Amino acid sequence: MITVDFRRLCIKPGDRILDIGCGTGRHSGAVLRFREVVAIAADVDFDQVIQAKNRLVDQDKMGASHGLWGTYVTDIRHLPFRDNDFDLVICAEVLEHLPDHQAAVYEIIRVLKPGKDVVVSVPRYLPERICWSLSENYHNANNGHIRIYKTKALKTLLEDTGTKAWALHWAHSLHTPYWWLKCLVGPTRDDSVAVNLYHRFLVWDIMKHPRIIRFLENLLNPLLGKSLVLYLRKDGLKK
Repeated sequence: MITVDFRRLCIKPGDRILDIGCGTGRHSGAVLRFREVVAIAADVDFDQVIQAKNRLVDQDKMGASHGLWGTYVTDIRHLPFRDNDFDLVICAEVLEHLPDHQAAVYEIIRVLKPGKDVVVSVPRYLPERICWSLSENYHNANNGHIRIYKTKALKTLLEDTGTKAWALHWAHSLHTPYWWLKCLVGPTRDDSVAVNLYHRFLVWDIMKHPRIIRFLENLLNPLLGKSLVLYLRKDGLKK
């Protein structure tokens, strides 16, 4: 499930790209389809980094990677990279988990080169608020969502650290009813027929990418998109 719209970004050969909070490496895998890039997949969770590594190894074997890559186990609040080290930073669905989100934002901007872009996504306010209302256990069961962002608040948080927002969109509208349904039956239950059928549909959609479903999701994203995706550029020289 790719949240970032790479068509909006200018990725060039030689670019160094950090996917922080990489999870299983879906965005790292996506950027490696660009030629001669260097992708770094990093996460605080060792098991997730192993899954990301396995994904990227498999992608190499299939001949679907066109760049170099590496993996790190690291805390986003204390990144082991130099100042101004990356041409692009991706931080997808991470900040909502962190008590000290300001330290995390400082770090991802610190390692970004001036004039380059950072893409940040978080759960969108209204779908997330409904999930919290439907289930008291949702934000604990879903790996600890501790806050809900409004667009203006997220933009202010990032722009106060030396960036300027230049685009935003919403993504994954078809996932929103799935999470509402999970909250209704209980977010940790795995025996709900309705939830399991919906999950099978989402997996099928991710694997097959049917055009009619893509059209429907894009149509619904402004209304029901589960994720808010914000694109910002670090102060400095223009590209």
